[in-house]
Amino acid sequence: MILDTCALLWLAGGTTDRISAPTLSAINDAMAVYVSAVTGFEISIKVKSGKLQLPVEPQPWFDTILKFHGIEVIPLSLEICISAAGLPAIHKDPCDRFIIATALIHGLPVVTADKNFAEYGVEVVG
Repeated sequence: MILDTCALLWLAGGTTDRISAPTLSAINDAMAVYVSAVTGFEISIKVKSGKLQLPVEPQPWFDTILKFHGIEVIPLSLEICISAAGLPAIHKDPCDRFIIATALIHGLPVVTADKNFAEYGVEVVG
């Protein structure tokens, strides 16, 4: 499964009111949990703009969170980038479009609270 950016932030922050017990169970029971590399971009942009505060700079924060939760990063390949650009205009957030394309190409369910994801045919957990 792949976490969208908000799901990663909620998991990292221990925000259990935003991640339901069944979703947390699904994350813990998953054979593999991923984030898209674009999540690093999105979080770093939010930190730089002052919309998000982390206890440390983004790189060490990611290093710690990914290791602690056993999360792997899926890089943005040419295939993912082209696929994201070709998605229908249901969702206009480019970062989410990269996550959706990644999920579709790799056949992964997405942990997200965004109901628009399901309109692309991805399985939504959350």
